[in-house]
Amino acid sequence: MKILAYGVRDDEMPYLEEWQKQNPDVEVKAVPELITDETVEWAKGYDGVDVYQQLPYTDTVFEKLDSYGIHNVSLRNVGVDNMNPEAVKKYNMNITNVPVYSPAAIAEFSVAQLMNLLRRTKEYFHKFDRNDYRWAPQISHELNDQVVGVIGTGHIGQVAINIYKGFGAKVIAYDKFHNPELEKEGLYVDSLEELYKQATVITLHIPLFPETEHMLDKAAFDQMNDGVFIVNASRGPLIDESALIDALDSGKVAGAALDVLEDETKVFNKDLTGKNMDYPEFWNLTSRENVLVSPHTAFYTDVAVKNMVQYSLSANKDLIETGTSDKLVKF
Repeated sequence: MKILAYGVRDDEMPYLEEWQKQNPDVEVKAVPELITDETVEWAKGYDGVDVYQQLPYTDTVFEKLDSYGIHNVSLRNVGVDNMNPEAVKKYNMNITNVPVYSPAAIAEFSVAQLMNLLRRTKEYFHKFDRNDYRWAPQISHELNDQVVGVIGTGHIGQVAINIYKGFGAKVIAYDKFHNPELEKEGLYVDSLEELYKQATVITLHIPLFPETEHMLDKAAFDQMNDGVFIVNASRGPLIDESALIDALDSGKVAGAALDVLEDETKVFNKDLTGKNMDYPEFWNLTSRENVLVSPHTAFYTDVAVKNMVQYSLSANKDLIETGTSDKLVKF
């Protein structure tokens, strides 16, 4: 049994090697390159591929895998929004993901970034750079005084809710699919509009689908409280960045913590030192004292990376051996 793992980073290698020792019957080859129309040819002779990338998986990639007799593709992440479902079905691909690798990693990071927003740490760091050690005028806010609107109450959203409750914040939530325990607590509101009206903080923990793209647009921001804080550690296109910039300009949004961006593949996980990059919204947002942009690192912990690598390899092995997996994605 042979698996080719694409896009493997140095920090993933120890966990891949650990899994290999535990599964000596499987030969795993790791390459740092992403799977593309060109590199997919390296998969000839393998039984499955293990992948992770933010770039799209082209239809040609699936077409070529099919021609090589490979139908087992395991993602080391959750999202499948960069795959064409029609191509997946046309070429009979079995796709697995890692739906739960560490909800705490992302939830904890999103709360930490909100705390940085509320306590205005970016502004203080910049003052320190100027040898200015005065408190004023950067008076901050307390988390226990906020109404936190959590959109999406899956694994990550539930962990975030527990953390916020631990700080003493009032939590409200919206999700099309209610968690029975949260429903007992009376946390759910009936609509996004109701959540927008009540929340002083809005944090996103939902997948990207066509119907959720730009869910936070001008119309949504207009319904929110003045001075609301926005946190997004889910998917960049959930927010219309132009509308967010306008809302920041007007003061409707007091601050934003963004671990994901609409066009993040232009910048994230790249060394662009000394290079120009055409992404005006990125420059606008990162230049602001009240906006925190991080390069899609909410997931990036030792626990999460280990689980992403080893769960995906185990899922690929299951596909090869049995033709199915408990992590099979339905398209």
